[in-house]
Amino acid sequence: MASADEIYLRRALELASRAEAEGEVPVGALVVVGDTIVAEGWNRPVGLHDPTAHAEILALRAAGARLGRYRLLDATVYVTLEPCAMCTAAMVHARVRRLVFGAWDPRQGAAGSVFDLAHARALNHSLDVFGGVLSAECGAQLKAFFQRRRSQPGAGPSTPEGAAHSSTSR
Repeated sequence: MASADEIYLRRALELASRAEAEGEVPVGALVVVGDTIVAEGWNRPVGLHDPTAHAEILALRAAGARLGRYRLLDATVYVTLEPCAMCTAAMVHARVRRLVFGAWDPRQGAAGSVFDLAHARALNHSLDVFGGVLSAECGAQLKAFFQRRRSQPGAGPSTPEGAAHSSTSR
């Protein structure tokens, strides 16, 4: 039987597929309080012309709006890729209780890979972090996306469509 973390992360994978269908790097996120999904997000920086429109940021914004508060003390964030520094810092600022993610990001990860902002002593809050949940599925989705992107004619690093070539760039 699948754990609750796996069930919610599978929903995040569905949201990542939505990002991919919109031409974005496939990353999906959701915010859960108790056993209720209060907000969802998927990568949209290209479509929204907003470098901060990562899945996690959009989900956090929606959760704050829905709950009428910016502190998310009782929330768990589920995301298919280890969050970057911006997204991890936003979760720390929001006082998110738990972070559960799929694939590790060895280039930009800020929840234990490259940086560990989730547990930085200089910050006034830390997150309970559970990384690598459904990592094979989450990593495979990203890998397949970038393989397809690299195989497209004219999708070199100098074009906006081909600018993200690492397996974890957004």
